[in-house]
Amino acid sequence: MTTAPRLRHLVLLFLAVTGALLAGAAPASAHAALTGSDPEQGAVVQAAPRQVSLTFSEEVAISDGAVRVLDPSGKRVDTTTVTHKGGTTYSVGLGTGLPDGTFTVAYQVVSADSHPVSGAFTFSVGAPSKTAVALPSRSAGGGTVGALYGVARYLAYAGFALLVGGTAFVLACWPRGAGAGPVRRIVATGWVALTGASLAMLLMRGAYTTTGSVGDIFDMALLGQVLQTKAGAALTTRLLLLAAAALFVAVVFGSYVKRIERARDEGGPAQADGGRDAGGRRELTLWLPLGGGLVAVGLAATWAMAEHASTGIQPWLAMPVDVLHLLAVAAWLGGLTTLLVALYRAPGIEGSAVRRFSTVAFSSVAVLAATGLYQSWRQVGSWSALTGTAYGQLLLVKVGLVAVLVGIGWISRTWTRRLAEHPAPARAAVPAGVAAARDEPAGTGDWAAEPTRPEDVTPERATQLARQRAALAAAREKRARDADPQRLGLRRSVLAEACVAVVLLAVTTVLTDTEPGRTAQEVKDGTAASRTQARAEGQTRQRSAPLSLKLPFDTGGAHGKGIVRLTLDPGRTGDNTVHLTVENPGGKPFDIPEVKVALTLPERKIGPLHVVPHRIATGHWSARGVQIPVAGAWKVAVTVRTSDFDEVTVIKTAQIG
Repeated sequence: MTTAPRLRHLVLLFLAVTGALLAGAAPASAHAALTGSDPEQGAVVQAAPRQVSLTFSEEVAISDGAVRVLDPSGKRVDTTTVTHKGGTTYSVGLGTGLPDGTFTVAYQVVSADSHPVSGAFTFSVGAPSKTAVALPSRSAGGGTVGALYGVARYLAYAGFALLVGGTAFVLACWPRGAGAGPVRRIVATGWVALTGASLAMLLMRGAYTTTGSVGDIFDMALLGQVLQTKAGAALTTRLLLLAAAALFVAVVFGSYVKRIERARDEGGPAQADGGRDAGGRRELTLWLPLGGGLVAVGLAATWAMAEHASTGIQPWLAMPVDVLHLLAVAAWLGGLTTLLVALYRAPGIEGSAVRRFSTVAFSSVAVLAATGLYQSWRQVGSWSALTGTAYGQLLLVKVGLVAVLVGIGWISRTWTRRLAEHPAPARAAVPAGVAAARDEPAGTGDWAAEPTRPEDVTPERATQLARQRAALAAAREKRARDADPQRLGLRRSVLAEACVAVVLLAVTTVLTDTEPGRTAQEVKDGTAASRTQARAEGQTRQRSAPLSLKLPFDTGGAHGKGIVRLTLDPGRTGDNTVHLTVENPGGKPFDIPEVKVALTLPERKIGPLHVVPHRIATGHWSARGVQIPVAGAWKVAVTVRTSDFDEVTVIKTAQIG
C-alpha cells in the first residue's frame, strides 16, 4: 500500500470515529445537576408558594430571567429576578393571585466547569391540571450547535496535540526534522486547527449555552456576554497565546532550521565564524525549549481553567495536574503522529531520533498514568460510580484504549531496538546512467533518449517528463524505505498506534462533555434518599388502603361533565387491579362509550403503559394484571369519550409504590 492511501485511510478513520461518537452522544450532559427544589417536582401544594427555589450539585452561573415559572395557560408568573440564597440554592419570586393547576418551572444556567445546564419540572397548586406550556424544541448544549461545538472541541484537542507534540518532536528528538516539509506541515496543520477551532468555539459559545440556535452564532450581544465569562476568557487567552505560538513556530522552522543546515554543511558545531554560530545555536537550543514550554503550558492551562479541573474538590491541585496530563498527551500522541509522517514521507529520519522519541513516549505514559489515576479518583470517587455512570463507563473504555496503545507501543519499542542493532546498509554508489536504467520502469526508455533541446520539447511534453521523473523518484524512494525490514515493521506498528490514538482522542472529547461520575452518583444517591424519605413519611397512609384518585372531566358536549373515580389496588409495585367508576354531576354512575388509562413515570422514562379496562356494570370498568415495575411519582392519564366527537384526557400525579 502506498503512502497516500494509508494517510487517506487514517483520515477516513478519524472522520468515521468522530462522527460515530458525536452522533451517538446525547446532547451535552450537564456537569451540575438539579438535586432538589421547593416545591418538589410533581408535588401538589394547597396554597401557591411565594417563591420557587432550585438547588444544584455545585454553584452555577445564573442570570435574571434564567428561571421561568409558567402557569397552566403558559403565562409567565415569576418576577425574573434570581436570588442566590447561599450555597448552591437559587430562588425566583412569584406574583400574587396565582390560579390553581399545574405550573412549569424551566431553568437554564451554566455550570462551574462552563457546560450548559437546562431542564424543567412541574408542580401543582390545589390539584393537577392540563397545561398549555410548550417548551422549546432546541435546548442549550444540544441540536446542531451542540454537535458543531463538539466537533470544534475535538479539533482543538487534535490541533493542540499536533502543534505541541510535533514541535517537541523536532526540538527533543529530531532537530533536522525542522527542514522536512511533511513535519512542517504537521505542525502548521495543528496551529491552524487549534486556532480555527478556538475561534469557532468562541463564536458558538453564546448559542451553545443559551438558545442552541444556529442563527445566534453571530449574535454580537451574546458574544459580548461570553467574553465576560470564564470560558470566554479562556478562549480569548488561548487565541492570544496562539499568536505567540505562531512566532515561536516560525523561529523553530526558520532560523533554527537554517542554523542546523549550516552546521551540517560546514561539518560540525565548532566551525563557522570562530564559533559565533555555535554560540548562537547553543542559545537557540537553550531558549527555544524554554519559550516553547511556557507557551505550551499556557495553552494547556486554558483548558484547565475553564473545565472539569476548575471545579469540584481540590481545584488548586487538579488544575496543574490537568496541565501536565494535557502536555503528556500532546507529547505522546502529537509526537507519534509526527513520527508516523516522518517514517512515511521523510525517509532520512535517523534511528537515534526514533530511539529518543521512544524515551519521550515512555516518560509521557508514566506521567499520564500518575495524573490519570488522580483525575479518575477525583471525578469518579467510588466503584459504583465507575461502573454505574456514563462517565465511569467511558473512563473504562479510555483506560482500555490506553492499554492497547501501550501494548502496541511496546511492539514499536521492539522494532526500534532492532533498528538500532541492525542499521540499514548504505546503498552502493551507482553511476547515474546505470541507476537510471535500473530504476526506470519498462516502457519509459524512449522518452529518456529523446532530444531535450528547447525547440524540440513542447510545454505539454515538458510537463509529462517532469511527472514521469517524479514518479521514478518516488518509486526509488519507496524501494529504499521498504528494503529495510526493521523500518517497515516500525512504520506499521506506529500506524497502528496512530489509529488507536485517533479513537482515544475521540473518547476523551466525549468524556469532557459528560457529567463526572462523582456528581452523577451523588445526584442518584440523593434522589434515592429523597424517595426513601417520601415513602417513609407517606407509606402508612398509602398502604392502609388502595390508591384512589378523583378526576373531574368535561368533554364539552352534551352530558359531557362528570367525575372518574380511579382505584389502583393494592397501589404498590407489581401486580395491580384498576377499577374505574364514572359518575354524573349528581353522583350517579352512568355509561360512556369509552374510557382508557395510561401510566407514565417521567423521571425514569417509563411509559406510557396503556390500560384498556372492560365494562363490568353501569359506569364501572375494571382491568386486572396491571404491572407497576418501579416505585415513583406516576402520571395517571385517563381519557374519557362521551360521544363520537367529544373526548378529553385528565391527568394526575400519584406516588405509587
